[in-house]
Amino acid sequence: MFSAGFRNRCSVGVLAGMMALGFAAVSQAQDKDAKGSEGSQTDPLKRPIPEKQRKANAKALKIELSKTYRKWLDEDVRWIISDEEKSAFMQLSNDEERDQFIEAFWQRRDPTPDTEENEFKEEHYRRIAYANEHYAAGIPGWKSDRGHMYIVFGPADEIESHPSGGSYERPMEEGGGETSTFPFETWRYRYLEGIGQEVIIEFVDSCMCGDYHMTMDRSEKDALKMTPNAGLTLYEQMGMSSKASRFTGGGIEQLGQSPFNKDLQSKQFDRLEQFAKLQAAPAVKFKDLEEVVSHKISVNLMPFDVRADFVKVTSDTVLVPVTIQIKNRDVTFQNKDGVERGTVNIFGRVTTLTGKIVQTFEDTVQVDVPVELLPKTAENSSVYWKALPLRISQNRYRLDIVVKDVNGDRTGSWSHAITIPDFSEDKLSSSTLIIADQMEPVATKNVGTGNFVIGTTKVRPRVAPSDGKPILFKRNQKMNFWMQVYNLSVDEKTHKPSATIEYNVTDANHKAVIHTVESTDTMGNVGDQVTLQKTLSAANLPPGLYKIEIKVNDNLSKQTVDPTATFAVE
Repeated sequence: MFSAGFRNRCSVGVLAGMMALGFAAVSQAQDKDAKGSEGSQTDPLKRPIPEKQRKANAKALKIELSKTYRKWLDEDVRWIISDEEKSAFMQLSNDEERDQFIEAFWQRRDPTPDTEENEFKEEHYRRIAYANEHYAAGIPGWKSDRGHMYIVFGPADEIESHPSGGSYERPMEEGGGETSTFPFETWRYRYLEGIGQEVIIEFVDSCMCGDYHMTMDRSEKDALKMTPNAGLTLYEQMGMSSKASRFTGGGIEQLGQSPFNKDLQSKQFDRLEQFAKLQAAPAVKFKDLEEVVSHKISVNLMPFDVRADFVKVTSDTVLVPVTIQIKNRDVTFQNKDGVERGTVNIFGRVTTLTGKIVQTFEDTVQVDVPVELLPKTAENSSVYWKALPLRISQNRYRLDIVVKDVNGDRTGSWSHAITIPDFSEDKLSSSTLIIADQMEPVATKNVGTGNFVIGTTKVRPRVAPSDGKPILFKRNQKMNFWMQVYNLSVDEKTHKPSATIEYNVTDANHKAVIHTVESTDTMGNVGDQVTLQKTLSAANLPPGLYKIEIKVNDNLSKQTVDPTATFAVE
């Protein structure tokens, strides 16, 4: 359905149309009375409306409503509606169907359909407002090329702005040399779904009126391009090329020759393809993967491993970091400009046991490997991480994950029930014991944010293979152990806990290999929650299978927790 603001605009417009029509009817009646019916006592406002006038009123009402829907189609969603959706909308016969279509349109794009808020819709209208405020130039900001790109793709990762133009030192791939330019901007996106990595978009204000338009030709910003013997490239300065050759070579760019742009013409198709993709409406992400989850299809062609951990955040919230590990050998790589690139799409959904959707997430993982190194990195893995906040009160969930190898067109699925541990406030408890291959403190500004960041530490978990084998470390690697302890009892006099922490590593024969003991008394200022972090060099252990146990004894409450994990050294 429409938002309240949308409905109000409809109502106001309709009311205004009806008032205008009513006023016209009254005026015509008054004119008629003035000409020959002065003696009539009939109230003009109560006089029956002729059939012709009634049809005119209905037509005006329909036109007014049509304007509202037309605005939604031509302005509100102009840049994000697909051709198929637009065609379907144009075939609808009544306003009720249009309302239902609009509601379904936003629902298809809602990242959290189980909540009242539609983050996609809210962000979309925020972007329109921003574009109107910052990119208007004789036309509304949403209608400009910069507004178009901002609405569809959001803020660029980096913007190089030259609002006054002026002197410009060309990069060598543009021919080198110095020239003067019109005002221009270069937007850089690190990655755009469906388009690629390092997407560069250039906008030029060639009219010097603030109307920046998107261009495929990087020479369009050159204000001296048409001026003889001015703004020459390096080759032109050395007499190795003539400025006229810029306009006789054909292609979409009129750049001067350079030893760094010999393949300029061969790359024009890449620029044309990128330009076309930027103009297209963005696809609704990973709907094909959502279908796999929705229909519970069992697919096992694309292997991957999953790990879910549990970290208490508040008395009613637990953070569930989900780690997905994919081996490079299971990803199909394609050569792109001398680099082998593998692309994997990931879709995940968390539901309650009754089927209510709690969380959804979707993302793309890309791996770039130099051609000569691809065989050597086949056994390496790519790791994706997503932290999901869930309520402790609903302690059982179902986690469904679908992974698609884009280049190989293979899909794999993983579905498991997850049970939130008992974090009752009167019970000593702990988070998951995480074995990590990377553990390091993060900068203060990054606390609690970013991939693999839990609190003040970056912890990248190792994921055990689904075939039951243990986590494997090589002898030149370091093993890191991370865990949090909750609900330690605090002494009423000292206001400090009193607990001992034992670290026990045993081999396959249950023989103790490492045994160390710590006390909260030596940990400084700690409270009822403690974060434990230990690093061990695999070089200190002979090859074999091991078990790590971290045993916490609360000396005040006499409670104990002792989580364990297994790993292997080769």
